[in-house]
Amino acid sequence: MNKTIWNGLLVAMAISWSGLVFSGQAGEQESSDQALSQTTSATETADEKQLPSGIGWRLVRSLEMGKSGKFVHMVLVDKDRQMDKTVYSAAITKLCSKEPEFCRIRFWIQEYFIPEKLTPTAEQLKAQKADHLFNRAGSIHRTLWSCSVDHDRSQCVEW
Repeated sequence: MNKTIWNGLLVAMAISWSGLVFSGQAGEQESSDQALSQTTSATETADEKQLPSGIGWRLVRSLEMGKSGKFVHMVLVDKDRQMDKTVYSAAITKLCSKEPEFCRIRFWIQEYFIPEKLTPTAEQLKAQKADHLFNRAGSIHRTLWSCSVDHDRSQCVEW
């Protein structure tokens, strides 16, 4: 009978010990998950700080034209703000204010259509909402609007 009690105590201790070990691992896992979450949040915050954005718009990428040091900025405009030209103007001001010679910004409302290369496909071009170009050397400073943004047919472009 003493042997039975002894075996029972050993089993109980083994169960208690394994529960203690696994609960410690769960705590370590939770700590690891929290650390990963904080690292991910910090990375996302750093990425957000690297790419300018504003109310109603966000810079998705900037592509260099060859090795010229000149960039074409690809901007996503909130779909519900696509007809608000002040959103486009705010992006133009933010992205072009420090560019004394050249600035080009292309705007879309669906991130899917934003090109990863300088030259958009026909489908990407058709989905484009606006195109701003400032080129001091060519004396160009203009913004073209898609007809879905500016319904005045004399002021808009069908790409």
